[in-house]
Amino acid sequence: MAGETAKDVEIADYRAYQGGPFFELQKRMGLLRRDALNARRRALLYVAIAWLVPLVLALPESLRLRPFGMTYIADVGLWGRFVLAIGAVVLAEEQVEERLRVKLRHFAAAPLIAPDSMPAAARAVNRALRLRNSRGAEVLCLLVAYALSAWALRYELKGDAYFWAASVTETGRHITLAGWWALLVSLPLFWFLVLRGFWRHFVWSQLLRAIARLELRLVASHPDGKGGLAFLADYPNAYMTFMFGLSCALAAGFAQHISAETLSVKMLTTVMGVWLAVVLGFFVWPLSAFARPLRRLREGTMLAAAALATRRQRQDERKVLSRNIAAEGTDEPAADAEIPDPAKLFEAARKLKGGLLSRSAVLPLSAMALLPFAIVGLTQISFEDVLSLVKKLLLL
Repeated sequence: MAGETAKDVEIADYRAYQGGPFFELQKRMGLLRRDALNARRRALLYVAIAWLVPLVLALPESLRLRPFGMTYIADVGLWGRFVLAIGAVVLAEEQVEERLRVKLRHFAAAPLIAPDSMPAAARAVNRALRLRNSRGAEVLCLLVAYALSAWALRYELKGDAYFWAASVTETGRHITLAGWWALLVSLPLFWFLVLRGFWRHFVWSQLLRAIARLELRLVASHPDGKGGLAFLADYPNAYMTFMFGLSCALAAGFAQHISAETLSVKMLTTVMGVWLAVVLGFFVWPLSAFARPLRRLREGTMLAAAALATRRQRQDERKVLSRNIAAEGTDEPAADAEIPDPAKLFEAARKLKGGLLSRSAVLPLSAMALLPFAIVGLTQISFEDVLSLVKKLLLL
């Protein structure tokens, strides 16, 4: 590809949730098409598989009302993982795919990638597509999903809780048909969808970091205040629904282990603060790759603008005084060669910051990540205290 330029190279269309064994399996089953992910229909199907089937298998025990956390129909943990989390993770696929496609297209449309770097950009996208389609990655996700499911169920079946999943007879404790379904299907499906989403984001992160190493056509005086890269700052919002689903699963688990006596504003502040830091930290790594080119842009622009400002001011000084007070007689441009004023460019470069991720840019993501925990807090703490806490975390 030596000698190719932007006119010769076309960057492949990047669709984050296409490709790979699981995608092909769903396509052969008629659940989706290459031009339509059919996320709503698949979300309902997977929720039915994960939550509704065990409900039916555990009848009539699954419908009996017992103390909090001991009945299937009222178990917030099951609702959080198998209904809200699975549903949200699948629904997020369309949102993530379309938003990431738009972000990648922006690089070529602006254009932000220098012509000589376009072949390298195309290779980076093709490499990302191969990783996205990796059979080994999805097999690993499935194996880890089963390992996590086995570990989780091992502890959930202890004691008298989750009677729908295990029965006690004279010969000991036995897993019910509903319990086996949860172990072999529901929990692995939940973890597989989450881990697959993490893998797809890792591939996207690698692609962004590869692009950050290319020669980019950035300009310090760009009106977006980020050298032309501000469009990337809000890409984490594409994962708003995905993170909401994950938050539902975690908040439901949190709700099962707290009570009115143990939950306090301080504890809720700690939990929500740590989770928000984890969510935002999830996107720090890919965006941090652009800190170096932005820093070079800032330093280079300030240096060039400062040098030009010195020449201009010395020129103005000669116009007024007919000479320069300091270092008179050094080579200077002719008096009629007007030097442009670089003051605005220098000030723009001085204000340029290397970080793309900001709380204000990802406010929707932050709010959705905190919402499930806020709802759990409302069961034990006053509305005013929870609202004040959420506001502080969002505006921090």
